[in-house]
Amino acid sequence: MDVAWEEFGWERLAPGVGRRRLPGWDATVGLVVGGAAVLLFDAGSTLREGAALRGEVQGLLGGRRVTHIALSHPHFDHVLGAAAFAGAQVFGAMGLDEVLVRERDALRADAVREGVSEREAGEAVDVLVRPHHLVCAEWTLDLGDRRVLLANAGPGHTGQDLALLVPGAEGDAPPGVVFCGDLVEESGEPQAGPDALPSRWPAALDRLLRLGGEDAAYVPGHGAVVDAAFVRAQRDELARRFAVS
Repeated sequence: MDVAWEEFGWERLAPGVGRRRLPGWDATVGLVVGGAAVLLFDAGSTLREGAALRGEVQGLLGGRRVTHIALSHPHFDHVLGAAAFAGAQVFGAMGLDEVLVRERDALRADAVREGVSEREAGEAVDVLVRPHHLVCAEWTLDLGDRRVLLANAGPGHTGQDLALLVPGAEGDAPPGVVFCGDLVEESGEPQAGPDALPSRWPAALDRLLRLGGEDAAYVPGHGAVVDAAFVRAQRDELARRFAVS
């Protein structure tokens, strides 16, 4: 399970757990390897990027394929590569399926505005994968010899923010890893676009902290891995910025 992640451009975070910071928008994708299944957290910004991730994972895992995908929220740099993973079961927060249908044109326009070519953006949106499974509160996913928890942690950055907790085994360091999506950002200020719910964002970060606890590693949607103190400080700054008690 613990092969040389770095040889394939991935950062190992814990046994069987890693992440990749993608070029361009510095979006993070996560990978959790179980005995019977492989979970990818987010899928990149284009079909080309998704296909590259698929090849890296297969190289990293000796040919094993991604079987499950969790989409953190409905922004192009996190979802448009999902169709490159044929046969994978896709999970999202409640309402994500409706947003991906209703906002197809906006998603394409956002991608083009941020530098994706019109052809690539159009191709990805045309085959956009809607989630097969919607998470209302929490969903425990059995990957074989390990269980992970998908949590509908928002709203905050969007109305459909999904987080992933990978608990550690006894003696692991860190004792858990939380993939936060863009509820947490380290490489810049958290971005509050038109689909954000700023007044509820601090409460979403409180939920993340309860999910992982004080000693977990927290993986932002963009930037370096952080600790609970960073998440708490970002929570307090967002509360000040948006005048939330």
